Amino acid sequence: MKNTLILGATTNPTRYAYLAAERLTGYGHEIFPVGIKKGEVFGKKIANDKHAVSDIDTITLYIGPRHQAEWYDYIVKTKPKRLIFNPGTENMELAQLAKDHGIEPVFACTLVMLSTGQY
Repeated sequence: MKNTLILGATTNPTRYAYLAAERLTGYGHEIFPVGIKKGEVFGKKIANDKHAVSDIDTITLYIGPRHQAEWYDYIVKTKPKRLIFNPGTENMELAQLAKDHGIEPVFACTLVMLSTGQY
């Protein structure tokens, strides 16, 4: 199972970040929700600070490119193996930054990856 940080986590059940938290948990992955929203998802408090979490395999991104720059340092400090750019989060500058720090950028949908066994 992969420790997965959900960047852009929310308690809103109509958002894809929430669905990702639900499905990741359902597939047995440990989730670490991080974002600007306060609350809890699937028994995990959404962290609202930028303290890097250790032992993260994957960051799945649910923040649009316009708001990503403020998270660049956090992503790099977290040192995930891969960074998933879900639809609408694509950002070549961040993808290159990830590559420069040994993080694999993946342009895909976490929900599809889970349902097809590619996660």
